[in-house]
Amino acid sequence: MESSAEVVSFGASLLVPSVQELAKDTLSTLPPRYARPDQDPPIIKDIDSLPVVPVINIHLLISEEPAKDLELERLHSACREWGFFQIVNHGISNSLIEKIKSEVQYFFQLPSEEKKKLWQRPDDHEGFGQLFVVSEEQKLDWCDMFYITTLPINLRKHYLFEKLPHSLRETLEIYSSELRKLALTILDQMAKALKMDAEEMRELFNDGVQSMRLNYYPPCPQPDKAIGFTPHSDADALTILLQLNDTQGLQIRKEGKWVPVKPLPNAFVVNIGDIMEIMSNGVYRSIEHRATVSPTKERLSIATFYSSKLDAELGPAPSLIGPNNPAMFRRLLVEKYFKDFFAQKLSGKSYLDFIRVQNGEVNTP
Repeated sequence: MESSAEVVSFGASLLVPSVQELAKDTLSTLPPRYARPDQDPPIIKDIDSLPVVPVINIHLLISEEPAKDLELERLHSACREWGFFQIVNHGISNSLIEKIKSEVQYFFQLPSEEKKKLWQRPDDHEGFGQLFVVSEEQKLDWCDMFYITTLPINLRKHYLFEKLPHSLRETLEIYSSELRKLALTILDQMAKALKMDAEEMRELFNDGVQSMRLNYYPPCPQPDKAIGFTPHSDADALTILLQLNDTQGLQIRKEGKWVPVKPLPNAFVVNIGDIMEIMSNGVYRSIEHRATVSPTKERLSIATFYSSKLDAELGPAPSLIGPNNPAMFRRLLVEKYFKDFFAQKLSGKSYLDFIRVQNGEVNTP
């Protein structure tokens, strides 16, 4: 049983209808609440002229081969210039990847009555639904998601875990553990690339918070007028995304243009979150990204978010600031940071701007 002292709620999102259920009806037009004329056009012209997201070889990065230094520099450049990269040779077995893919696909095909047992509660944002819905007039994304905190174990909502299909729960346990190890490996390499005190990174993240968002984007009758996921940057330190099928949709904002990301087979797409931008004192930058939708195909993905431990103080790493490199962000407790983040509507990088040190503001480590 959960004790009230252990359970942490970062707030709630208003309950909304299931888009997957809406899409089962033969719709010729979008329901008005999903029409998003405010978005940049999802269709990108002249795709061949756009840059390609960097690819990092994790096995080479942690090896003793001479080329590892060059790979570390490539990681540093990807974090600094892109905020997004794909990773290959990451050590997660193909069999586990295929297992989690099939389990999540089955999960989203559960009957509506079964999903209702896992729907968000009015006082919490975990479960089936959407996040960041703060008003009844707010426009919605063309997406269903299932959001759950996976680590540390004492932060889990056991009423959700216990209702998951048994096979998915078992696979999720293994996947969660393996993704934690992978996240810590990447963070360790980032500390090296930043020339930051490695212990500062480990102290913040060894017992960090891990959560997962399982995404389902149904076919959309008017994809040019809808958005699968509103443009945003992630609040965490690191996001590791696994795409479950071959329908493209992820796009990142690079130099004012939306660049599509085509996932490589059995690769993960990794992106820098706002916590890492804060910790690196702005050297690494979180990047706005969004999801578009298809007129004929569904798209599924799992985003695994890794953040610092909940009782830590968030701010630029002390080893990266000094008289000639002042702190660019204010310091605040991680728990307050998340509660404030989940209480607002998504809007690009606006939340990170709120934490940024303004002209004349004093911010001492």
